[in-house]
Amino acid sequence: MDTIHIRGGSALFGETRIQGSKNAVLPVMAAALLIRDVSTLENCPQISDVRHMLALLESIGCRVRHKGHTLTIDARNISEDTMSGENVTGMRSSITLLGAMLGRVGEVTMAYPGGCVIGERPIDMHLDALRRMGVAVYEKEGCFTARARCLEGTVISLPFSSVGVTENVLLAAVMARGVTVLQNAAREPEIVTLCEFLREAGAVIEGIGGPVLIIQGGHELHGICFRIPADRIVAGTYLMSVLGAGGNIFLEDAPVSQMRAVLRTAQEIGAQIHISREGLNVIAGGYRAPVPCLKTEVYPGFPTDMQSPLMAVLACVPGTSMIEETIFENRFRIVDQLRRMGACIELRGTKQAVITGVDSLLGAQVTAQELRGGAALVIAGCMAPGETVITNRHFIERGYEDICRDYQNLGANIRIG
Repeated sequence: MDTIHIRGGSALFGETRIQGSKNAVLPVMAAALLIRDVSTLENCPQISDVRHMLALLESIGCRVRHKGHTLTIDARNISEDTMSGENVTGMRSSITLLGAMLGRVGEVTMAYPGGCVIGERPIDMHLDALRRMGVAVYEKEGCFTARARCLEGTVISLPFSSVGVTENVLLAAVMARGVTVLQNAAREPEIVTLCEFLREAGAVIEGIGGPVLIIQGGHELHGICFRIPADRIVAGTYLMSVLGAGGNIFLEDAPVSQMRAVLRTAQEIGAQIHISREGLNVIAGGYRAPVPCLKTEVYPGFPTDMQSPLMAVLACVPGTSMIEETIFENRFRIVDQLRRMGACIELRGTKQAVITGVDSLLGAQVTAQELRGGAALVIAGCMAPGETVITNRHFIERGYEDICRDYQNLGANIRIG
């Protein structure tokens, strides 16, 4: 069945290893299309979004092999320029193949991407940026064709530092003629990872990690072996779990340098944080302070992907906390599910949630409606005495390799239904 069963109310103790990053591996897989050679990705997470992306790569002629946590992509022969079906409509990250396909073959027809229902996330900004590089777009019902006789380097200034648009411009620009200057580029760690992959493969990119990227296009790329970094959002999820349930856990390979905003918030709530070369030790269970006003922001601010997990914890923090969501307009879908478990949460429009801490959540049957909200319900289930049943497990599996295994390693009473 598509369910997770949790008997909660007990503190968490133990250690677990943090998987490879979902948000890093998907654009790197798209970038492998630009390489007329074989690329090997290590520490690749075994998640459903990776499987969807692999199916898309195979559908356009790539030969792929996924063994354990190692993924091999042979993109020497591309036979198709059309992508459709569930693998596109069911995964928002498929949009990164737009820039990659334009860079590789100069044309692509694809269905409008889908994914989690956390906001509209229109692709207009992607198309507008690519038009600046000489791309023509022809829209049809349910799909569109993008075509470029020759991609041209140019200056592009993004109205918002979008991760997805930054990825698409990068992927097109490394194959374009001339120099592309991307202003107001996203600075998320996943952008840095994509740039490092491309640079190791032979691309020339300056300004990595900053708001302005300078890409010298037209350099031939070659196959490489590349290791995917650990997932900062998965590490943050498990950190929030011990904040809510109490206990003492160790997160092996947690990418602490990418988690400063989350670690700072955790310490404000009352966590003891100990960082070592091997990972992150989190001790919780003492004084817990409310968060007067936390805003989600682009990196290096507090990540929108961590907003729902934080809300689950704040549901039992004494006092009144407030979260303001500035990235996606529909991130509060979890509120009704947490209310079923006894949380006291008031919504002020679509952007603010006021959380008044209760003594305890209660086990209940709840429904995951998107990836990070589903993970937050697992946190709530660990906090709540009694049994919690979470339906729609498949949403959680989009980004968590084996969430039940990891929580079992931390001492939780959790199983797949």
